[in-house]
Amino acid sequence: MSIAYTDAFITIGATEYYESIEFYRQLLGQEPQPYLPDTYAEFKLAELRLGIFRPNTNNQQEFANSAGSGMSICLEVENLEAATAHLTAMGYPPSGEIMVASHGREIYAYDPAGNRLILHQSG
Repeated sequence: MSIAYTDAFITIGATEYYESIEFYRQLLGQEPQPYLPDTYAEFKLAELRLGIFRPNTNNQQEFANSAGSGMSICLEVENLEAATAHLTAMGYPPSGEIMVASHGREIYAYDPAGNRLILHQSG
């Protein structure tokens, strides 16, 4: 089964929301767009690539148990139900039900290393 992913981006869950926004404003030299006060801010870069690597045997412990860091990998999909079925078939079923958010529908899942994935469908 092939799923048509339309975009990929990284999100950070920040309890220090406004401080984090100001940090990235300064770091990247831009204003967030879109920006929803108390909810969401997005900074766009020309290109984003997600690399996955196997740590060298000398430093594998450094990468063990990295879950819960507040970071999520968001994958924009055309069909959330198909993407959910695909993850389930792979042996990584989502951890809950599809949720409706202000920016569309989404569901959470986790990769083998425990990193949170957010599968999102705009609309």
